[in-house]
Amino acid sequence: MRIGIVCPYSFDVPGGVQNHVMDLAEALIGLGHEVSVLAPADEDSPLPPYVVSAGRSVPLPYNGSVARIAFGPVSTARVRRWITRGDFDVLHVHEPLALSLSMLAVLSARGPVVATFHTAMTRSRMLAAAQGVLQIVLERITARIAVSALARKVQVEHLDGGAVEIPNGVAVAKFAGVEPLPGWPGECGSATGGTLGFLGRFTEPRKGFPILRDAFVELARQRPGLRLLVAGPGDPDDLFNRFPPDLRDRVTFLGLVSEEEKARMLRSVHLYVAPNTGGESFGMILTEALAASTTVVASDLDAFRRVLDGGRAGRMFPTGDAVTLRATLSQLLDDPLARAELTACGDQVVANFDWPVVARRVLEVYAAAIEATDGRVIDQEWVGLT
Repeated sequence: MRIGIVCPYSFDVPGGVQNHVMDLAEALIGLGHEVSVLAPADEDSPLPPYVVSAGRSVPLPYNGSVARIAFGPVSTARVRRWITRGDFDVLHVHEPLALSLSMLAVLSARGPVVATFHTAMTRSRMLAAAQGVLQIVLERITARIAVSALARKVQVEHLDGGAVEIPNGVAVAKFAGVEPLPGWPGECGSATGGTLGFLGRFTEPRKGFPILRDAFVELARQRPGLRLLVAGPGDPDDLFNRFPPDLRDRVTFLGLVSEEEKARMLRSVHLYVAPNTGGESFGMILTEALAASTTVVASDLDAFRRVLDGGRAGRMFPTGDAVTLRATLSQLLDDPLARAELTACGDQVVANFDWPVVARRVLEVYAAAIEATDGRVIDQEWVGLT
């Protein structure tokens, strides 16, 4: 099958959708399909061989953040040339309601279109600006995929249609068996040691880092060997100033990490902690920690509960409750059998998220979309926001 995949966000900046698109493309290639990915990227950016650059991106506010996208007459021409050259059996676009290459690809497509919706966003400035073409975009999508129950709920309640729920995948092989960072995770148990891990923007309130910090500070007073390993964007001084001076040497900050370094980081901790307070539609980092065979402790958000199979594959605590988190961490650090049991369950659960498994489900949607169009070619002109 010849498959064209469109990523709306620039490959110059790492992100969840970009990683999703690359992993899906590689899984489909591994299953014997021919895949081309179109995405914004600077001309001199190092790109995988299956990625075609659509040119430089520009920053625009989207879904409470800033997205780097490409849009306009030049982008429209590049999208159309890529579609014509590709002669794809199916076109798969991600986040098609963003003013981006994805929207342009839907409007330029002449065959079956599958769209994946990653976020649970129902309104934005960008959507408001695109009201004139929004209905046309939705009408030209043959089949929809939602990566979570919440994202699917938005499709049903706000966008006049359903969607097949297919979760984000995880490349289990990239995490399993990876060597930990030198000197990590160290000893654990005997009411002394242990290593906790956190990955994310520690300054972002919904990531819940202050909850983990409070639990760590109290627990570190009781456990002289307890350490905290943090990865993600941010100023090191800002991070260390959040801890009492006498505990700062027990906090290690890796900063931004590559995908390979992330896998090693997750293998370098006894407990990965996800203290998020809300705004999560899935929980990608949880599946990555499970793939690394790391015991997970997470707040009891509905999205996390779904990933962790109701708490069978990871220990959960009441959202925002640092006291209960501290007690949970202490108990698990001193109970290797409990950690081993959770890890074994996690290995079973994460197998369902492995990319070859997820990619086969996506292929089923492709086949249904192709059958629904029955080889028909759309020949409809449109007036875009160019």
